[in-house]
Amino acid sequence: MVPADAWAQFDAHFNHYWELQGYYHPAAVGLTENQLAVYGAYSMQLLGFKHAPRTMLFGADMPFTLFGQQHGVGVSFFNEGIGLFRNQLIRGQYAYRVKLGRGRLGIGLQAGLLQVSFDPTGINLGEETNDEAFPTTAENGSAVDVGVGVHYSQARWYAALSAQHLTAPRLSLGENSYFKVKPIVYLTGGYNIPTRRPLLFIQTVVQLQNDFVNTRLDVTGRLLYTYRAKTFSGGVTYSPGTSVTMDLAATVRNVTLGYAYEWYTSKIGLANGSHELVMRYTVDLSLFKKSRALHKSVRIL
Repeated sequence: MVPADAWAQFDAHFNHYWELQGYYHPAAVGLTENQLAVYGAYSMQLLGFKHAPRTMLFGADMPFTLFGQQHGVGVSFFNEGIGLFRNQLIRGQYAYRVKLGRGRLGIGLQAGLLQVSFDPTGINLGEETNDEAFPTTAENGSAVDVGVGVHYSQARWYAALSAQHLTAPRLSLGENSYFKVKPIVYLTGGYNIPTRRPLLFIQTVVQLQNDFVNTRLDVTGRLLYTYRAKTFSGGVTYSPGTSVTMDLAATVRNVTLGYAYEWYTSKIGLANGSHELVMRYTVDLSLFKKSRALHKSVRIL
């Protein structure tokens, strides 16, 4: 009996990748000065197809100072259902931040628990029912997952590099099946271009991901309009050989809401694309600090 092995790319692709830097880069946690950031995303992919991927991400990160040095910490929860599989990842992230030149350099580390579950309930295997390499009951496996990265930012631009799933986790699904997760590398960069109109600027972002087998490139151009405490934006992302994505977003004070529709350029069709919603909320950390209470002692003589 030979165990069945399967290699797979675990990570989901989010169209708002510039808004979810903590998902791709552990060194990006705690970037917002003196603010707690909470973010979430939900993606419905390949509409019209049975058992199509449904992906949810939730996370939070914040900066802090210790012994005169700047640091960042974050946590995130990832959940995705694809056909008979459910993938989950819970992880903690840490970044050490230091001034370098005109910008700030972050060095990040993350560690977490990765879990894959398989449920064949309701699936008819036909003549392959007795194939012992294929689980016939619900199975799940878990493994430790580790990633590292660096992030550098200045006033108008930033660049980040990270390596995820460095341990190439192998998860057992029953006695005869294994699920292996491929390591993957992300390279992301962004640049803000000012215009002649002070309320408008152009944002360009690029992300390259590679798991040493497949490569995906996303090139994004966005226009942002800011008025008082409100920012409205829209843009287009092109991924050669994969898709074209339209995105819209609005930020009112400290809340950002965004929507994107991804149209696959293959024969899948326009109506069978992907919807994505993203949310980001920031709050000043000073709100959590307890104010000093003034006490007066009345002395009776």
